[in-house]
Amino acid sequence: MLMIGSSAAYAQDSKLGTWGIATVVLPGDSIHRWGGYSELQIRTNTAFSQFQYYEAKAGVSYDLDKNFIALLGTGTYHTYDFTDLSAGPLTNEFRVWEQMTVNQFLYRLKFEHRYRVEQRWVNGDYRNRFRYRLNMFIPLNNTKIVAKTWFLSLFDEVFFNNKAPNFERNRVSAALGYQFDKKWIVQAGWLNQRNYTIAQSSGKNNIMLMLMYRINRKNAVQKEQLPTTTD
Repeated sequence: MLMIGSSAAYAQDSKLGTWGIATVVLPGDSIHRWGGYSELQIRTNTAFSQFQYYEAKAGVSYDLDKNFIALLGTGTYHTYDFTDLSAGPLTNEFRVWEQMTVNQFLYRLKFEHRYRVEQRWVNGDYRNRFRYRLNMFIPLNNTKIVAKTWFLSLFDEVFFNNKAPNFERNRVSAALGYQFDKKWIVQAGWLNQRNYTIAQSSGKNNIMLMLMYRINRKNAVQKEQLPTTTD
């Protein structure tokens, strides 16, 4: 979340924060092309303390084919001064976005290209934003990410908008994950987010913890699903 005004002064008080992400996903397939997801995310200023941010979002997806997925999403985002939570949010944002995800499966290497266009209302002011994320997954003890598979997840995402500075943010992450069965997946790792303004840039490292629950239809066509974060 790009914080404005006085909130920017609090964002970097600690060198290490925490991102907690909980996601429920209903994947599409060649028979049931419609799917969706919902997600709750909480962030703290320090490791596991000083709550300062939460977001809640959901989306509807449509599988154009096995490797091309379109999605329409919406969410609400709120940033607080962790030293005075009773004052209420410093920043309130409502967001709508359109997204296309392209997946590539190259034996053990799995790539996700995600293209997103966002319409944002930040404290009532309208903004556009454009995002691209390259995500790579590497299963460690299987050739596919299926039940009982350890995997690595690496991604880099760039954020652009149509106002200066046009390059707004870079987000990079590395995580270790485990898929227990067809439903439950966890990831834990590191995430760095660097924001850019006309005057300066500022970055922060974070511990990232993710829990995913995947809904499986009884008669769904089985295919390899990438355990991607939806943020």
